[in-house]
Amino acid sequence: MTAPKDDKPGWFDDWGNVKKLLRAFYAVCGLLFLVDFLYHRHALNEWEGFWGFYPVYGFVACVLLVLIAKQMRKVLMRDEDYYERKRDRAERGDDA
Repeated sequence: MTAPKDDKPGWFDDWGNVKKLLRAFYAVCGLLFLVDFLYHRHALNEWEGFWGFYPVYGFVACVLLVLIAKQMRKVLMRDEDYYERKRDRAERGDDA
């Protein structure tokens, strides 16, 4: 693939824009955490009623997903030329 002729830097290439986006993201996260104090939830379990339960639960779940995926990668990962070798063996007529 060739690069377009007018290869202008994107919006995310400027570190100042990335900082603005991160600040906005953190502000929204903080506001959502504060809103958690303003309304009453009808929780089915006692621990669901704790303040900040859902943000903490979501964060822990995401961290666990990443850690589990890193371990799964060790089992599921194939060599870089895995499919090429398979095709080459098929072309030669090897049964292995």
